[in-house]
Amino acid sequence: MIEHHFIPGLARPISPSSHAVVVDGWAFLTGQLGRDLDEADGPLFDGITAQTEQALRNMDRLLQSLGGSLASLVSVRVFLTEFDRDYAAMNAAYAGFFPEGARPARTCIGVTGLVKRALVEIDGIARLG
Repeated sequence: MIEHHFIPGLARPISPSSHAVVVDGWAFLTGQLGRDLDEADGPLFDGITAQTEQALRNMDRLLQSLGGSLASLVSVRVFLTEFDRDYAAMNAAYAGFFPEGARPARTCIGVTGLVKRALVEIDGIARLG
């Protein structure tokens, strides 16, 4: 059974997508930006560190609404618009959310652009339960 989740009270995704889709205990999370999910039209946070931290807080909030947490993440993809400039700072911010030795698998990709001119977008796959 496929479950499409729109988390009550949170800003809808910018793209025509669900916040998350759950299949057989696996949660596939829509990419998160460095924006406050309580403010649908609010601005992005300033800088790569703040955007990375907010995107991960957003992911944690979505996962908690599904009964999980960041510790449930199995795989993460990070998309950066300024790869060479922001990679180290993004890694420093990212590392603070996961204990060493228990981090999800990850791919990091440089891209030419993201919605709302975001510096970073992060999506993930988690195992719930």
